[in-house]
Amino acid sequence: MWQRIQTLYMVLALVALGIALGFTSRLPFIILLSVCALCNLLPVFTFRHRMLQMRLLLFAAVALLGLQAWMAYDYFTADVQDKFNCSMVVPVIAAILDFLAVRGIVSDELLVRSAGRLRASKRKK
Repeated sequence: MWQRIQTLYMVLALVALGIALGFTSRLPFIILLSVCALCNLLPVFTFRHRMLQMRLLLFAAVALLGLQAWMAYDYFTADVQDKFNCSMVVPVIAAILDFLAVRGIVSDELLVRSAGRLRASKRKK
């Protein structure tokens, strides 16, 4: 579980989301960040179910990009100029880490499938 690089990406994304939760004060952003954090926490412990991991991480990445767009829209259309804080860029970093984790999971899945073909060809002989 911890020897795979995608687990490291998932944990780093989870840490980034925790940092963003610490700096965010709006309730809809907190709820969406919490859902994305849960979608990053579950795949760490479901390492035997690679398809579930990929789906959860892709959902989290798309939701984080949507959250980033929503934050940018609120920042640029606000009447009062808000202060720029680190919670405004963390969703993009977490989404990039999620996409990197998905790439690692896909490579593991391809490796397992190729090894399965080799085992199947040995059994037939």
